[in-house]
Amino acid sequence: MAEAGTPQAWDAKAYGTFGSFVPALGQAVLDLLAPVAGESILDLGCGDGVLTARIAETGADVLGHDADAGLLARAKERGLAVRQGDGQALDYDDAFDAVFSNAALHWMPDHPAVYAGVYRALKPGGRFACECGGFGNIAAIRTAIRAVAERHGQDPIDRQNYPSVVRATRELEAAGFRVDAIALNPRPTPLADGMAAWLNTFRHGFFDQQGGAAMIAETTELLAPQLQDPDGNWTADYVRLRFLAFKD
Repeated sequence: MAEAGTPQAWDAKAYGTFGSFVPALGQAVLDLLAPVAGESILDLGCGDGVLTARIAETGADVLGHDADAGLLARAKERGLAVRQGDGQALDYDDAFDAVFSNAALHWMPDHPAVYAGVYRALKPGGRFACECGGFGNIAAIRTAIRAVAERHGQDPIDRQNYPSVVRATRELEAAGFRVDAIALNPRPTPLADGMAAWLNTFRHGFFDQQGGAAMIAETTELLAPQLQDPDGNWTADYVRLRFLAFKD
């Protein structure tokens, strides 16, 4: 789920272990996509291909697209067709009946560029089904990361893009889309492996500077009163933006 223009470099093994909840919680956007056998579908930000494979099982002709070579190698091991590239610079023209994206768009800061590329990639009447981090996503976690980074005199390197309904609708329509459905969905997400494992998997690039391990420990300690229950269970404060848009 990585794209150019972000500091995150993915550990494919760790992602498959500690990030397995990401595709596991992707059924809602798969339902929105409603793939049909014989359709051509682009999975934008396909990661290690777990959901790409589920789309392929419907009989659709699916291509996985991601910027991270390690994750794409895992997708290839599943027997999937993949292509490496920046989701902010798609070069397809009238090629797909649908574009699907789960938990990837927020890693591509230039959303207008993504929407323009997706619009070009779709055939007339094609659809774009997407779920990503939305406005307010992991707000407590991002605040703690920033506080710890600033305490150490370092750049928090927080360049992700979590759009509101209003902004996403405006930018999709500016690209030519008709937005059929769009909503923010709060989704408190249990972290079975804890906050430190989550930070090491999804934010290790933010702590690649000196003292990274100590900074992760400080961030975890800072978050415990808000996101850890008395039994020691962690829950991340996820908010997801989900939409379906059409190229008329």
